[in-house]
Amino acid sequence: MIKGSDRLSKLSEYFFSQKQKQISAMRKEGKDVINLGMGNPDLPPHVEVVEALKSSADNPGLHGYQPYRGTSELKMAISEWMDREFSVSCNAETEVLPLIGSKEGIFHISMAFLNPGDKVLVPELGYPAYRGISKMVGAELITYPLDSSYHPDWDNWPEHGEEAKIMWMNYPHMPTGAVASLETMKRAVQFGIQSNTLICHDNPYSHILNMERMSILTIEGSSECALELHSLSKSHNMAGWRAGWVCGHADYIDKILTIKSNIDSGMFRGIQDAAVRALGLGDSWFKELNHVYRKRQALAFSLMESIGCLFKKAQSGIFVWGQLPDGTDAMEWSNDTLKNHHIFITPGVIFGEKGKDYIRISLCANEDLLKEAIKRIGS
Repeated sequence: MIKGSDRLSKLSEYFFSQKQKQISAMRKEGKDVINLGMGNPDLPPHVEVVEALKSSADNPGLHGYQPYRGTSELKMAISEWMDREFSVSCNAETEVLPLIGSKEGIFHISMAFLNPGDKVLVPELGYPAYRGISKMVGAELITYPLDSSYHPDWDNWPEHGEEAKIMWMNYPHMPTGAVASLETMKRAVQFGIQSNTLICHDNPYSHILNMERMSILTIEGSSECALELHSLSKSHNMAGWRAGWVCGHADYIDKILTIKSNIDSGMFRGIQDAAVRALGLGDSWFKELNHVYRKRQALAFSLMESIGCLFKKAQSGIFVWGQLPDGTDAMEWSNDTLKNHHIFITPGVIFGEKGKDYIRISLCANEDLLKEAIKRIGS
């Protein structure tokens, strides 16, 4: 057999990919598994978004390659959305780049700015892709601490942290649901300018159970040192559609485009047209969506209580984060719960060692499934 690349030794198959296979195998055996693990929205997009896709797909002239930078209509829709939702002014043609999902954007950014050996700051609890992709491109990881509110702990900054080329941030924070403060954003931009570090703010949960919507691009000086990623996956129930974007200084966007244009050939026109329609939805969309998630969150809190977890009710996003009782090992507990109760709940340790006795419950399951999970755990 032909030997794989050396970078494979630095990585393992994505945790949720492994779990999907395990759950699928259990279901084939007839086991009724409740999946409360992944943040995979079970609700559909708005009907008008689906209709926009159908309309484009029915047009025989719209099946060819699209511009690498995305259509002008989509870039304008993104620019207007950023202005409307955050009061951030982005030039649609030069400071906006549509992406085939923000996870791919993390890879494009890493490829565009990191050389092997460059240092990257990642939070001690955070999206596993920050670590995985940084390793993939040969970067050196520096883990930065979070305080009790899950904000960067600037008073206990890691050695050599100021040497980092990129710092990854994510608020509302995944997996904990913590919301950033204005002071956190200001300190991050200040750090970026002083240390010549690119601050990459990943912001996909901005509108889910969150009344404090915030963009790092509102901070004075952010154009010098910051990029912001957004996604339609969670906010508009379009996870499988793979549609997102990055905003920032035109020079940074050009660098990312250089990588992106050598990796993919653009997004299907129908998805871009649907994304335009999604971005045009009013606040009523989020009111309806958050009404559903609020009811599910209450049930997830009840599930946490039945397990005996400690948790905060002030959480944003589509997850609930809680600490298992008596220092219980989260990975062992999760495996046992899947085996014995046929419920998959994510162990917090996959987001960092600090989560070793925490679990994360996804709200992407309907109320009946959450009630059944409470019943099984109670039994």
